[in-house]
Amino acid sequence: MTERPNFVIIMTDQQRADLCRREGFPLDTTPFLDELARQGLWFNRAYTTMPACLPARISMLTGRYPSATRARSNHNKEDATYSRDLIDILRDKGYRTALCGKNHSHLTPERVDDWFELGHAGGKGDDRSDDEKAFDDYLLNLNHRADLEAAPFPLETQCPWRAVSASINWIESLDGGAPFFLWLSFPEPHNPYQAPQPYFSLFPPESLPPTKTDASSLAGKGFKFQWTRHIGEVAFDNYAEQLPRARANYMGMLRLIDDQVRRFVIFLEDQNLRDNTHLIFLSDHGDFVGEYGLARKGPELPEVLTRIPFSWAGPGIAAQPEPHEAHISLADIMPTICDFIDEPLPAGVQGRSLKPLLLGEDYPREEFASVYAEHGFGGLHYTAEDEFDPAEDGLQPGVAFDELNGWSQSGTMRMVRRGNWKLIFDMQGAGQLYDLRGDPLEEHNLYGEPLVAEIQSELLAELLAWTLRVQDPLPHPRRRYKFKSDLRNYWTNHR
Repeated sequence: MTERPNFVIIMTDQQRADLCRREGFPLDTTPFLDELARQGLWFNRAYTTMPACLPARISMLTGRYPSATRARSNHNKEDATYSRDLIDILRDKGYRTALCGKNHSHLTPERVDDWFELGHAGGKGDDRSDDEKAFDDYLLNLNHRADLEAAPFPLETQCPWRAVSASINWIESLDGGAPFFLWLSFPEPHNPYQAPQPYFSLFPPESLPPTKTDASSLAGKGFKFQWTRHIGEVAFDNYAEQLPRARANYMGMLRLIDDQVRRFVIFLEDQNLRDNTHLIFLSDHGDFVGEYGLARKGPELPEVLTRIPFSWAGPGIAAQPEPHEAHISLADIMPTICDFIDEPLPAGVQGRSLKPLLLGEDYPREEFASVYAEHGFGGLHYTAEDEFDPAEDGLQPGVAFDELNGWSQSGTMRMVRRGNWKLIFDMQGAGQLYDLRGDPLEEHNLYGEPLVAEIQSELLAELLAWTLRVQDPLPHPRRRYKFKSDLRNYWTNHR
């Protein structure tokens, strides 16, 4: 065993934070992940930087927000802007590195020691078994729909099984000595919503607790929400009829993932690697899973899309059964790993180190009293009246649609959460203010109400401060001026 710790980031794609027992959900979707979270620290106020795959994943690897990385949509990986990312740092420190699973970031295969990529249509290449190839064709032909029947393939063809198997094989191939970093990245429970037996039958639609909202809530949520439902109905005649089965398959896939994480952690224990390995579990963003009569993601910054599951277990981290009080971001992972390996933060990093929180040390609580997230690729908001053909933007009537489209992603929105209050603001001055204690699904916009004027003013000031903090500091001044920053990127203890 090396003295330097190993790091494993276990990431799911599009996992809602609240659909687990530890958050009070009545169904036991992730028993092992709940147990793993309580073996270290877990956070129920953890947020993505942007509820879209590529921007969030680049933020995780660079410690920078999408407005700084310039990757503000799923189509901008070539524009990723940073000085050094997590892979650069770990490789320079002598770490062996691997990706097993979904990438959808700026990373390329030559940058890591091992690369085993899977996506929403499975894998590619000739090194797949016949069963795996058939399963991958099945995923592709689903066109991101929900399968109303059990996936007709064995568990071993599913992406979580294959990603864990590849991870185990890679770790077993290491010759010891150097520590390792693994990004174990599941493409699920992202659509297409499918699950094999027995997972398909674990949570039948009639057993699911009802959603807290339905399609009738769309009237109060605005155009982008309504448009997302509209294009779903154009693409799938049975859009509404699919939702109960989609929810059931989603829950079943959560349990399948849970079992595969258990399998991987047992392997680490059997190899005597667990005690020296940091296990970081999170998702890149959430999923509606039926709320507002919607599935997938897309419009704005609701809690079901922005809040993510997040736990960290590893050497020196004492078990804590209850969630930590801090508000944290996916962008905080990279600077925290840098802190653990005594590596100065590269220029341009905006996330903050969580190390003192994880180790139970003193930290400035005001620093983690709020959290910030972004949405949109800029410009004006598109509306249904604009001359913009939906077919040019991924809509295929009767076949498929892309919820991340010119309408749902247009404009610029920012959010801040502080305590139980949440503010969303856009580039045209439209505000949304929610008290999450009594309105967790954000149906009652209090912005502009006299009774909440004081909290509204405080949150506007907080959002402005965050917006200034995440302005891209790159490039630093070239002459004379010396850039000042905190070693852990803290701001509040320097006021």
